[in-house]
Amino acid sequence: MATGDEGVGRTMQADPASQRTQVRRAAYASAIGTTIEWYDFFLYNTAAALVFPHLFFPASSTYAGVMQSFATYFVGFAARPIGAAIFGHWGDRIGRKTTLIITLLVMGISSAVIGMLPGTATIGVAAPLLLVTLRVLQGIAVGGEWSGSVLLTMEWGDQKRRGLLGSFAQIGVPVGLVLGTGGMTLLSATMSDDAFNSWGWRVPFLASLVLVVVGLAIRLKILETPMFAKVLQQGKTASTPVAEVIRRHWREILLSAGVRFAEYAPSTGATHSPPERIDSERRPVMLR
Repeated sequence: MATGDEGVGRTMQADPASQRTQVRRAAYASAIGTTIEWYDFFLYNTAAALVFPHLFFPASSTYAGVMQSFATYFVGFAARPIGAAIFGHWGDRIGRKTTLIITLLVMGISSAVIGMLPGTATIGVAAPLLLVTLRVLQGIAVGGEWSGSVLLTMEWGDQKRRGLLGSFAQIGVPVGLVLGTGGMTLLSATMSDDAFNSWGWRVPFLASLVLVVVGLAIRLKILETPMFAKVLQQGKTASTPVAEVIRRHWREILLSAGVRFAEYAPSTGATHSPPERIDSERRPVMLR
């Protein structure tokens, strides 16, 4: 459970000073947690352009290998709504804190395993299949993480400042992008091609385990949110929360999805569009 009876009592009876401490911890945990999640998510994007075509699709032509590599990149986005539904359900059943710890672990472990994954030349077709599976897990994790982090800060803080508190989760997107893409680009620029292709690209993925430890240390100090703790204490948790939301608020879901699509699709396309051509080694080469 997200919190036992004792935890619920302590949450509900928190004095103003403890409340402020928990709000700050929730804000920090939200920003740092989403940073770690998006670091891992965006890290994959750079590797999909630089390394994965010849590592996991060596039998394909240069162009086909790039397309296959970015197809595995796509499945992470396709899995995000699934993760939102899964962790949205359990977040409303067992609590925000527990589900956010799970999303952090799923993302960190999936990324570390990608960093250790042998190529097609070593284990055959199992390599790209495992890569796709791990990418799906990444998408599920980030889908549950983002909405859960927003809820964590919004439910802990002053309800008149929900927008401000919810924005802490958004900090992790650009910071994760800079760390993930910047780290991989730095290694690519400073290492030899052989060293980078052999083991250098794996270092940022394995480093996610260290970041996960930091994130867990912060999140374990947070109590369950007062709003959910009250629902849990009164035994009013919904049995099928996602189904109820879809049934009662389908118009709001479609509206918010449409607004989000209009904002996110252009920015994602501009930020993560693949190079026009990638040479047989790994360096992106723009056609002129």
